Amino acid sequence: MTPLQKSILNAVKRRPMTLRELQNNLQVDNSRLRTTVSAMVATGELSMRNGTYVPGFATYENAAAPNTIPCTLVKLAARFGFASRDDGEGDIFIPGRALHGAMPNDKINVKLFDHPRVEGSSEGEVVEVTAPNNRFAGTVCLSEDGRMAVEPDGCRDVKFLLAKQGSEGVHLGDKVGFLITHRGNRHSDHRAAVVEKFGSSDYASECAKAILYGRNVRQEFPPEVLEEARAYDNATIDPAEAAKRLDLRGIPIFTIDSAETKDIDDAISLQKLDDGYELGVHIADVSHYVRPGSALNEEAFERATSIYYADKVIPMLPTQLSNGICSLNEGEDRLAFSCLMRLDENGEIRSYKFVKSVICSRVKGVYKEINALLEPEEGVDLTDLKTKYEAVLDQLPTMDELYRKRLVLRKARGGMEIESNEAKLVMDENGRCIDIVKRDRGTSECMIEEFMLLANQCAANAGRTNKAPFVYRVHEAPDAEKMEKLSATLLACGLNAKFKNPIPTQLELAALLDETRGQPIQIPVHTGILRSMQKARYAPQPLGHYGLVLADYAHFTSPIRRYPDLAIHRILTEMLNGASASQLQRDFNEFAQQASEKSSKQEVAAVRIERDVEDLYKAEYMHNHLGEVYTGTVAGITPRGVFVELDNTVEGFVPAAQLCKGEPQVIDGVSMLDPLTGKSWMLGSSMKIQVAAADVALGRIDFEYMVE
Repeated sequence: MTPLQKSILNAVKRRPMTLRELQNNLQVDNSRLRTTVSAMVATGELSMRNGTYVPGFATYENAAAPNTIPCTLVKLAARFGFASRDDGEGDIFIPGRALHGAMPNDKINVKLFDHPRVEGSSEGEVVEVTAPNNRFAGTVCLSEDGRMAVEPDGCRDVKFLLAKQGSEGVHLGDKVGFLITHRGNRHSDHRAAVVEKFGSSDYASECAKAILYGRNVRQEFPPEVLEEARAYDNATIDPAEAAKRLDLRGIPIFTIDSAETKDIDDAISLQKLDDGYELGVHIADVSHYVRPGSALNEEAFERATSIYYADKVIPMLPTQLSNGICSLNEGEDRLAFSCLMRLDENGEIRSYKFVKSVICSRVKGVYKEINALLEPEEGVDLTDLKTKYEAVLDQLPTMDELYRKRLVLRKARGGMEIESNEAKLVMDENGRCIDIVKRDRGTSECMIEEFMLLANQCAANAGRTNKAPFVYRVHEAPDAEKMEKLSATLLACGLNAKFKNPIPTQLELAALLDETRGQPIQIPVHTGILRSMQKARYAPQPLGHYGLVLADYAHFTSPIRRYPDLAIHRILTEMLNGASASQLQRDFNEFAQQASEKSSKQEVAAVRIERDVEDLYKAEYMHNHLGEVYTGTVAGITPRGVFVELDNTVEGFVPAAQLCKGEPQVIDGVSMLDPLTGKSWMLGSSMKIQVAAADVALGRIDFEYMVE
């Protein structure tokens, strides 16, 4: 730093100064001063604030702040990044020059700036990479000087030159897995080598493979896991084990799933009583086969969840278990963990018990077929369906009756039904997306969801009342700050929603959801309420579920595809075997904590993968519809432009420059106004667009505004 630069910095540290004040204070040539000040702004040593100069983001001398803060870099773009603090205290903005070559998922130490460019924000500089992440997926491209390079996924406009050795045979536009082989102090100094070649980035299936590689998804099972799984090839249940259990094979139990489901972990039975109902929810007894200390268990713990995308699944357990001995297949005897519930004539739980059982599903029910039987269309011949479901047909009206009563109870307590558009991707024989349809939920889907919810509620109640270590599914109340933002959104939508307290009750929010359902403002209201919520997670403490309005809730019903369910099966089994509270604490305290933390983390990663891969397939589909015109709904508004959602759930971006002749004015993220023309667009309003571009590699779709 030159003497003049030091003098300028010392001056503005005393108080903010204009350029004229600096000149008078330092008595230096005006031209030289302007040149020096401009250079210091460019390097971050100075910042402009309200027409005056103040110390810049690259000047940190905050003695009160800790020396460095351990973080993980979570986002990287060409000119900035974000680091997530390891202590959970939020994110830190990192300007481009302060990144010093750090990459996503690097463990880093960050020094906070004493004078962030945005007052009150957290900004800082990477001072050390403590644990580098060098494994990435990306797209082969050209550098600015025409050399072969690679752009990491999720790091737009960041490019690394490819080393010649190991990158033979790659072509522009290929999706690849690569390693950073040399790191410099800037991203432009990094060098990379290709280690996996997936294929053209024009195809979503190849881009999906790259995403899985880049995020270290365990796709293949280790040899020791496969060896244990092979013991269950074409397995049948052990007669000696079945003899120890409650035999429910004489009861008409059956399953209801999607037609394509192969890992069936839940079945139901229902009997009408004089004073109510006896509902049985029978879950695959995975814990009988996946034992503590086994390779199967260790791998299931690490994966924590199955990942479903497009027409594929990355299972938590090998197929010998997930599709075989643990799947409640039609006509096959299976070991189960049953929750047998007595409900009164209004559908309220009176009592429940958990038992180890042996069952045999009478029929593999399919949602679409059950819906046809429950709500028959005029003129449709249901003879074949009635024959298929003959063994359980008389249960269906009773199930529908109980579900309707449960729905009344859910509404009475304020259970929220937030509308979300789920897509079903239709694939051809080559794995290409040829259609996208909105996934509809009929009566049978909602009915099964409600019955599973009941069993989950009973499981959590058993854990809590027996003071056992447990893995609960928790959803905490929203915080007041998010509620303030929600109130602003609702007001901008024309809703005078006044809550009695800073945190609204579930009944208040449920009323808003119902009031706007099917209306043009459904999207902003439902989306706003959803975004104001906390994220559901797993925890060893029974914190309740705000959204479902339940004091007791856990995940018991899907042990084939979720580790928390398997974990509480193990704990409940020991409770049934008579283990004391102290013994349960001793055996499962640490296990419940670890399973909760791991499962929460892996769930977030799996959901992100599923969403990102879905975006790839949507872009692939829309690439075949370039130039076509649609009418969509404004689903998101930012200063850069608006997001428009089509009826098939595809979302694309319309730049603000196409909409506004003047500087766009965005009001509470709900509406955009062009002050020059007076035109405005609001969340939920319709917009005519043309498909302008669809980038499969980025999962991005761009629309062009069509003036109506």
